[in-house]
Amino acid sequence: MFDRPIVILDFETTGLSPDAGDRITEVAALRMVDGVITERFVTLVNCGTRIPSHITALTGINQRMVDGAPSVKQVMPQLLDFIGEDALAAHNASFDARFLLAESGRQGLSPRHGGLICSLKLARRLLPGRPSYKLGELARSLNIRFNGAAHRAEADAEVTVHLLSHIGEHLCRTYACSSIAPSLLEAVTRKSANKVPDFLSHRLAAAH
Repeated sequence: MFDRPIVILDFETTGLSPDAGDRITEVAALRMVDGVITERFVTLVNCGTRIPSHITALTGINQRMVDGAPSVKQVMPQLLDFIGEDALAAHNASFDARFLLAESGRQGLSPRHGGLICSLKLARRLLPGRPSYKLGELARSLNIRFNGAAHRAEADAEVTVHLLSHIGEHLCRTYACSSIAPSLLEAVTRKSANKVPDFLSHRLAAAH
């Protein structure tokens, strides 16, 4: 349903802001081709930092787990190579993008992904009327099941894959199209909700 691969990214972290010194503890990057996961990059990450107790309570990731994990110096070059120039997607993408940039910048590296898609913004614009747009609540309302524990990177990324697939199918049904460009999804996230239907009608009609 998507005409190019999309890499779905999810970080678990020690807090909400890399500017406040928070670091990553786990990463999952799943490459989706035609709605199917074809490759996975999943690992815990040792940033040499302390895991707050409330983060362990939320994610299940404890100090011993990250102390024995690959170092961030090993992980980040591998992650950026995995993502390459494919489009990148995440739920609340600005959060994950901030950590991606911060951890890359610490090593003098630069991400090369071809655009950033936020499934949270997409859902708000294309699936109106949901009681909540948090990933877990949205998954529940769409009957998407977690394969593993919520607030672990791989499980959250898998749910985001299913959410994007649901959105792609919704667009293809609504606008009678066979495929969607990732760049179109990114463009939708920059539009106000009331302008999205006309924008999609124009763009997808022009593609036929």
